[in-house]
Amino acid sequence: MIKLTFCLHRLPHLSRAEFQDYWLNTHGPLVASVRNALKIRRYVQLHSLPDTDNAPFAVARGAPEPFDGVAQLWWDSLEDLASSSPEAIAAGALLLEDERKFIDLPRSPLWLGVEHEIFG
Repeated sequence: MIKLTFCLHRLPHLSRAEFQDYWLNTHGPLVASVRNALKIRRYVQLHSLPDTDNAPFAVARGAPEPFDGVAQLWWDSLEDLASSSPEAIAAGALLLEDERKFIDLPRSPLWLGVEHEIFG
């Protein structure tokens, strides 16, 4: 199982509430609509809590600026993730076009990994 983790910063003109609403109610359904073309097995959004809730943890650890959210997507294999079918290419372009409307892409790192469950 291959997992993509995408740590999101919102565009500066959006409030946290606007960002999270768009991500959940517009982008989320868009991802769901192309899940088969992109062979996505699972998609989860983690929405950050207000900075006042996070501050005690961040201060104690000397943490950097928090993310506005984290997206996690799973594929069965790297081959599924790297599909170059016309449908997958079109779906990927559609998602990227939409992400540009609410995500500060240059400030939002992403990476691939293999998940190792320790417990739970």
